[in-house]
Amino acid sequence: MATESATLSAEPLTIGGRSFTSRLFVGTGKYDTYDRMRDALDASGCEVVTVAVRRERLVNERGESLLDFIDTNRYTILPNTAGCFTSEDAIRVAHLGRELLSQMGNPGAGWVKLEVLSDTKTLLPDPVGTLEATRQLIRDGFEVLVYTSDDPVMARRLKDIGASSVMPAGSPIGSGQGVLNPLNISLCLEMLKKDEPAYPVIVDAGVGGAGDVCRAMELGADGVLLNTAIAHAKDPIRMAQAMRHAIEAGYHSARAGRIPRRRYASASSPMQDTISWIPGE
Repeated sequence: MATESATLSAEPLTIGGRSFTSRLFVGTGKYDTYDRMRDALDASGCEVVTVAVRRERLVNERGESLLDFIDTNRYTILPNTAGCFTSEDAIRVAHLGRELLSQMGNPGAGWVKLEVLSDTKTLLPDPVGTLEATRQLIRDGFEVLVYTSDDPVMARRLKDIGASSVMPAGSPIGSGQGVLNPLNISLCLEMLKKDEPAYPVIVDAGVGGAGDVCRAMELGADGVLLNTAIAHAKDPIRMAQAMRHAIEAGYHSARAGRIPRRRYASASSPMQDTISWIPGE
């Protein structure tokens, strides 16, 4: 008979009007071939893939279109504004993405992962540009998922102006450093979920391995978005599988109720009131 733990499954993740079984969002950039990208997406079990909609990122040097390698009947595309350094540029790219996906009939049309970056070296978000673009895109009818720093005050402001999801960074994009400041991530979660526990918070950027995904989920995140950790792994397919298991493990670990941290040891077997047995008696 199957045990209770063997039948556990994650609750659907709802963002805006969309619900997903998988809580792992995977990017489509940086793979050496589109074939490898397709196989990694499959191994990850993800249902949402992010695509940078700038034209130069959709077609490779062989003239192959990225979109030809994504099964749009299986995946919902989340267009992103990667590479935008002004609010005006990000807004323009978001509209291009919506138009493109509308023509394709993909259910991702109408939402966007917003990135407004400050500089090319750190790729940290520009807080002023991010707020400006978020306000405008919401006025334009978008569901906006916003990449931001792990600043809980900024996170709260983005939610208050209507962001469909806030996506605080674990560490700089592509750095592989994992969740550098778990305290700030937990504060973001506390502030964003204080009045609305179901509000979706996705940790985005900086993941290096499966342990980072599990850590983010154990902090209470609703999901994790990553790209480089799979695309640049020595074995992207195996890493994608590891990320798939890590997001499930972290989700259930966060809800299982971990033991408290103690300063000193606590014996697994009772030290007192045990039955003594002496050979020969």
